[in-house]
Amino acid sequence: MFETLQKGLTEALRKLRRSGRLTESNIRDGLQEVRRALLEADVHYQVVNDFIRRVTEKAVGQQVIRSINPSEQIVKIVYDELVALMGPVDADIHWSSKGPTVIMLCGLQGSGKTTTCGKLALFLRRHRNKRPLLVAADLQRPAAVEQLQTLGEQIGVPVYVESNATPVQVCRNAVAAADELRVDTIILDTAGRLHVDEELMRELSDIDRLVQPNEVLLVVDAMTGQVAVEVARAFNEALELDGLIMTKLDGDARGGAALSVKAVTGVPIKFVGVGEKLDRLELFRPERMASRILGAGDLMTLVEKVAEMQRMQDEEELRRQQERLAKGEISLEDFRRALSQMEKMGSLQEILQLIPGGSQLVGELDVEDTKELRRLRGIIDSMTPEERRNPAIIDGSRRRRIAAGSGTDPSEVGQLLKAFNGMRPMLKQMAQMSLASRLKALAGLGTNPGVLAGLLRGGRGKRELVPTKSYQQRMEERRAKKRKKRKEKRKRRR
Repeated sequence: MFETLQKGLTEALRKLRRSGRLTESNIRDGLQEVRRALLEADVHYQVVNDFIRRVTEKAVGQQVIRSINPSEQIVKIVYDELVALMGPVDADIHWSSKGPTVIMLCGLQGSGKTTTCGKLALFLRRHRNKRPLLVAADLQRPAAVEQLQTLGEQIGVPVYVESNATPVQVCRNAVAAADELRVDTIILDTAGRLHVDEELMRELSDIDRLVQPNEVLLVVDAMTGQVAVEVARAFNEALELDGLIMTKLDGDARGGAALSVKAVTGVPIKFVGVGEKLDRLELFRPERMASRILGAGDLMTLVEKVAEMQRMQDEEELRRQQERLAKGEISLEDFRRALSQMEKMGSLQEILQLIPGGSQLVGELDVEDTKELRRLRGIIDSMTPEERRNPAIIDGSRRRRIAAGSGTDPSEVGQLLKAFNGMRPMLKQMAQMSLASRLKALAGLGTNPGVLAGLLRGGRGKRELVPTKSYQQRMEERRAKKRKKRKEKRKRRR
């Protein structure tokens, strides 16, 4: 996500930091690098010009040049302007005070509109405690109704389907049946086209006028770049949009559409799709997105992901797991469960993007690296329950059997066991920390890619899934200091 933009801005700001004492001349030169990075990321040229003008006005002046740390202040100015460029955003839905809330989703074919209807329904049910109804009003695209019905079955949400009716009639009848179906939120999946045309806009305008939805959201594909911005402009002129849902943001390496659309159309992004799975829909928060773009991570989103995983876990089992961790009694079964939770949170690259400094490591990962968590889980699955509880009994013959069952090499089984034993002290220490201390430790790992690689990546060839030597040395130094303090205390008592 935003790889091109992130690399360009990071390099431009790094040059400013290296320039020593900042002057008006090198500030302007540095901001030209920022301008180039934005244009290469496909940000609208007028948006770029306005952005650079505002940053220059704030950065070039006595206040910045005479400040103690001017380069960091410029980074802060760029961050603030990125937030202002993408926001402010009222990410919530305009809920109806009487009757069901009607949300109309519109967009072009191929933007992921029907899938987004399912994602939005699941999001509202999980995070807003709503009872949604999906309405199949896309009667143009073949199999659109069947696709929505399949999505409804997957997430346990009812789908309203009606044959021999116009899209307007389907929508109006669905709203009328809301009380009977015991739903409080109605999501309309309307028809799309391959391009903006009069017939499409007329049909959507009829639904908007006769059904009067509380919220009209446009679904746009982030990977189409400036095309997404022009599509948003055309739909907003016809329908007066309340917000956008930007899909496939995880696959958008440039990020130009996300930075341009609010400034060009005045319509805010409310939600973003960051994966194919139905739970991969997030609220759009400009301040967090700006932090990711500048390589500072997004720990709050990571914390929310972890909290969501814990919420879905059995509370009693979670409490027992915490107690075992605190005592250092973690088993390979606990380790496997943690790997499964990490996989549900997203790919390894997505998790690293949320850790401060972790984006430095993303470029080093290849396709094989993203499969490491699944491979490790396969090794643990090939063990017997007794072996998972007590890894010490795994000898040479057991390693060969486990390797054959998981399609790996016995040396890889050995590397997993070595990594597991090496991580036990750290996991015990993390379990005894406060939440704030855990976040600091996590941020520290992000600033040391070597440690992060050792902890998260699997061992093949020269790579090993073990804490790096420098990390082990630091832990040993801490233990040595504690031992020294205890000796000094005993001497003083004597």
